[in-house]
Amino acid sequence: MSGRLPSGVLVSAMLRRVNDAGGLGTVLARGDAQAGAILVITREKGINPSAWERGIGPDGNSALLQVGPQTTDNEAEIADYWQRRRARDPDLWVIELDIAQAKRFAAETIAEG
Repeated sequence: MSGRLPSGVLVSAMLRRVNDAGGLGTVLARGDAQAGAILVITREKGINPSAWERGIGPDGNSALLQVGPQTTDNEAEIADYWQRRRARDPDLWVIELDIAQAKRFAAETIAEG
């Protein structure tokens, strides 16, 4: 048995933390409540989206890794990326966070969860 918290619990915690801090957290696609991967789209004031996912960092520990398009004007590319991922993996959660330091909220919740 894994010591990791279920994906649904991690998503709920992350959304609650962001909303409590005055940001906006939205579920774009609901995945498997127990073991679905979590893809987080981060924004600040509605712009500059980036995609992040839990993975293994260079030190061998759980970390939040940037995935998908990494250009500055990538609105459509990010949407296309997560929709393609979701089509291949229906268990994938897709969450959008719009708050200053959104990556920090995601990392503190899902990389350490």
